[in-house]
Amino acid sequence: MKAKDMRAKTAKELGEELLKLRREQFNLRMARATGQAAKPDQFMKVRRNIARVKTVLGQLKSSGGKG
Repeated sequence: MKAKDMRAKTAKELGEELLKLRREQFNLRMARATGQAAKPDQFMKVRRNIARVKTVLGQLKSSGGKG
């Protein structure tokens, strides 16, 4: 998801998205630990998406945005 799309969401929706991404990151780590990791590029994609969500959340908080 692009940051542009994330800016259209509320802080609550972004919080839920962040939680979903954290769970996905955890599941990828567990799969790697058990030797089942299929796509190594997924780790980087999830990390970048988490960073995007946190950046947009920070921008919303600093500007007193919606939500």
